[in-house]
Amino acid sequence: MRRADRLFQIIQILRRSSRPITAQDIAAEIEVSVRTIYRDVADLIGQRVPIRGEAGFGYILDDAFDMPPLMLTPDEIEAAVLGAQWVAGRGDPALAAAARDLIAKITSVVPERLRPFIADPSIGTPPRSQAEPDTIDLGIARTWIREGRKIRIDYRDERGQVSDRVIWPVIVGFFEQARVIAAWCELRQDFRHFRTDRVVAAQFLDERYPARPGELRSRWKRGLAQRQRP
Repeated sequence: MRRADRLFQIIQILRRSSRPITAQDIAAEIEVSVRTIYRDVADLIGQRVPIRGEAGFGYILDDAFDMPPLMLTPDEIEAAVLGAQWVAGRGDPALAAAARDLIAKITSVVPERLRPFIADPSIGTPPRSQAEPDTIDLGIARTWIREGRKIRIDYRDERGQVSDRVIWPVIVGFFEQARVIAAWCELRQDFRHFRTDRVVAAQFLDERYPARPGELRSRWKRGLAQRQRP
């Protein structure tokens, strides 16, 4: 790896983390010596890249640091193409259109020498197998998640029984055969997962739930992790 590429990769590693990263971890990812990382970080700091930290503690990049966001490597381009292919084939209509628009925008700004990685990628996703259609507007549902608003749904379970629920949606999960809304359920007073093809009816309420969306999502993640522990 060229030194310039290595310095750029160090910045990228620090940029994607909100916690200090040790030189050992950076060296393991880039596959160079820890000594090389110490020297490279010192050079970056000398070039006024706002890296804070020290050997043995770890390094973190200041949030104020700005770098052209589309200085993409071939691997990053193929990662974006792969993700966009998957979303275009499996996302709701709004997300699928956004994925196609994303690829068009990346194509318009990357250098000519990198465009073959978009037009003729070496990776791909299989066609999506037939799945039941959504019976709730996921575009609106995602907006309600961002705004922290409640949704009233009539939901049919696997036995065919329908119940009336008011939910606080936190995330939409996209799986191969189905899509799922994870939400706090007022009826069950706990987090539940609702398949989007089993929603009989939905009413998007103006009422906000009494928590910040990010906090509620963190609670859901903690609960999920606890249930998955052996």
